[in-house]
Amino acid sequence: MNILMVTSEAVPFAKTGGLADMVSALSISLAKLDHEVKIVIPRYYSIDKGKLKMLPGEMGVPVGGGEEWCAVYTTSLPGAPKKNPVQVYFIDHEIYFGRDGIYGTPYEPDFIDNPRRFTFFCRAAFQLCRKLAWYPDVLHSHDWPTALAPVYLKYAERVPRKEKDLVSGFEKTVSVLTIHNLGYQGIYSKDNFDYTGMGWDVFYNAGFEDWNMLNLLKAGLYSADKLNTVSPNYAEETKLQVHGFRLDGVLRYRSADYSGILNGIDTDVWNPKKDTLIPEQYSVGKMEGKAAAKKALQRYFNLPEDPNVPIIGMVTRLAEQKGIGELFGPGYGCVWSICNDIKLQFILIGEGEAWCEQEIRSLPLRIPNFRAYIGYSEVVSHLIEAGADFFLMPSRYEPCGLNQMYSLVYGTLPIVRRTGGLTDTVENYNAAKGTGTGFMFDDLTPGAIYNTVGWAVHTWYNNPEHIHAMQKRAMQQDFSWENSAKQYIELYEETLKNEK
Repeated sequence: MNILMVTSEAVPFAKTGGLADMVSALSISLAKLDHEVKIVIPRYYSIDKGKLKMLPGEMGVPVGGGEEWCAVYTTSLPGAPKKNPVQVYFIDHEIYFGRDGIYGTPYEPDFIDNPRRFTFFCRAAFQLCRKLAWYPDVLHSHDWPTALAPVYLKYAERVPRKEKDLVSGFEKTVSVLTIHNLGYQGIYSKDNFDYTGMGWDVFYNAGFEDWNMLNLLKAGLYSADKLNTVSPNYAEETKLQVHGFRLDGVLRYRSADYSGILNGIDTDVWNPKKDTLIPEQYSVGKMEGKAAAKKALQRYFNLPEDPNVPIIGMVTRLAEQKGIGELFGPGYGCVWSICNDIKLQFILIGEGEAWCEQEIRSLPLRIPNFRAYIGYSEVVSHLIEAGADFFLMPSRYEPCGLNQMYSLVYGTLPIVRRTGGLTDTVENYNAAKGTGTGFMFDDLTPGAIYNTVGWAVHTWYNNPEHIHAMQKRAMQQDFSWENSAKQYIELYEETLKNEK
């Protein structure tokens, strides 16, 4: 199949979260299975065009009743097979993309012209195909910034089959829209709709209207041929009001076309048998390297080097979605009680909300067994995944989650809330049988987090043979992208079959 990934992010070029990792990893896996994959992404200011190749001639993009022009650059995606490379195309428009930030900056978190920026980008994706004389079987969009692409395909580009004398090149193209996080929808003033160049009948028929506003993701959910999200359990949760962010009704309406496919992880990067960022590589049959990582982690954070004391690790965004209020909220968060009442060490790396950063900076002065690194470091993240004994993820919601999968393959047992992809990847500990791969709780409260951490640490001290068995079971899990890519191929094939 010819597959076009229309995305606002892709590693190593532009990233704010897991979407970027998913797009590139999936594209590489599909290419390894002999499909022809191309990626189109904006050429943000941070992407050095001096390292890219410019395609000859500018490209006209019909928007707003007229036409705007852009340049196109290209390069190959690192890590893709040499015999079947994944070509990445960059849409270069100085006014829209020649600035700091992808969606905004710390001073302007959501650019006021985002609806126009990504309208232009989605329309440009179709013009790129014409410029290349290459037409996809599957157009795969990701989240609200590219949710307009399925709308354009349905209402502007895919000519009805009865009109045999009209040829667009997209007659047989089908669309798939992946929801990475339903909490972000692209809601703006409907005054921006005229810029799409489509009639106002499309505004209402395609589902743009949202309380007299423009909702880009909602229109994509109505228009795409198939919808999916990044874990089976999150697909079910988003059809419920509590996790549906007001779009649960749309997803129930489209439920026959909506599914969940669990994200994979990059097993070349996150793999204790290959990891070059940890002191000593290790595997299920040779666990000495994990002990070495624990010792190095304790030394790095100036904690007592005691192999018998369990370490609770966290690598997280300090955002409300991640349960930071219940953990670190002054006066009610449970981290103080966890560190004072339970014999353990607690290590965190992360950045995000200012109040939380400030609170965390103050904690080591008051809690001798708590340490934190505000910011992000790839080396420290790998060291925590390898050196910690437990990994805490008290997420309010978690579409897929990657860190719990990293933790599992490193033999670091997750302590997680039963939600989204955490439910799909972690098996709760059964004390009677000694089975499971982690520890789970249901209610997001300080008490529930405290009790579950206590449960895990009690097991550490009183049933060490269960901990060792769980570590081995966790490390044998297969979260490779190959499995997920095969499920996407099945989704593509089903979509093409249905649209014939």
